[in-house]
Amino acid sequence: MSLAINEEKNRIVRHGLLELAEHWVLALSGLILLLSGMFELPMGTRYGITSIPGLTWSGDYITSLTVHYVASVIFIVAGIFHIIYHGLLKEQGLMPRRGDIKASVIVVKSFFGKGEEPPFDKYLPEQRLAYLGMAVIIAVIVISGLVKTYKNIYAPDLSHTIVLWATWLHNIFFVLFILAFAGHIGAIVLKPNRPMVRGIFTGAVRLDYARHRHPLWLAEANTTAPLPVPSAGKSEDGKGVTAVIDGSPAEAAGETPASPEAEVAGTTESKRTETAGVTAEKPSREESPNA
Repeated sequence: MSLAINEEKNRIVRHGLLELAEHWVLALSGLILLLSGMFELPMGTRYGITSIPGLTWSGDYITSLTVHYVASVIFIVAGIFHIIYHGLLKEQGLMPRRGDIKASVIVVKSFFGKGEEPPFDKYLPEQRLAYLGMAVIIAVIVISGLVKTYKNIYAPDLSHTIVLWATWLHNIFFVLFILAFAGHIGAIVLKPNRPMVRGIFTGAVRLDYARHRHPLWLAEANTTAPLPVPSAGKSEDGKGVTAVIDGSPAEAAGETPASPEAEVAGTTESKRTETAGVTAEKPSREESPNA
């Protein structure tokens, strides 16, 4: 794992530019899907939304449906990219783990002063559970939406039962998506999570925050302590510089670190030498019974 750290500015990169772009494309297209879906009900005219500058189209069903279709294509493409990209990189940081439910309960209790938070990896246990829940919600919305779209464009005489089921599932999970979206935003408002807001916009969070709350994440790359930069370790003006850390401190310094096997072998050999030395000394300290 590679981590980019700037000791001087007290920053560590949590999300790369590609991850930020991916997140915001999903977020904005998802928001447009929510709004355009509600405008189809119709809510635009009923609640005076059409009078808002730039939203006069919200009262037109066909326009709202077209916007919904365009946003859905962008959302689905971004979702497929997310799956393929992170799948190829074999990133599993957001995949739920055993014990996440129990850990989430402990975290929630800590918000009310009952106990302390356990050390975290890059993502909180409740983030991993929310990721799974959102994935299920989105999957149902996409599949049911595709059925409705197929009926609207290619098969107007599609089975009424299938269309009814698709409509009900789409509407129910649409509401669940709104609740999940609101929960996602609401979680950031909580004081312990506020330092992560910076990462949503810039990709970086405070280094001291990461060391305090996400030590397991930094431990994966052995970056819990300030590490030197390859070469001189300082910029020309003598100030701190940004270091891209990958692996152990020895690697960062340009040295070749000993492998774990070599370290174990060295330790074993040292113990053997010490044992041999002790054994060799014993005869000299004791008199022979035949002397």
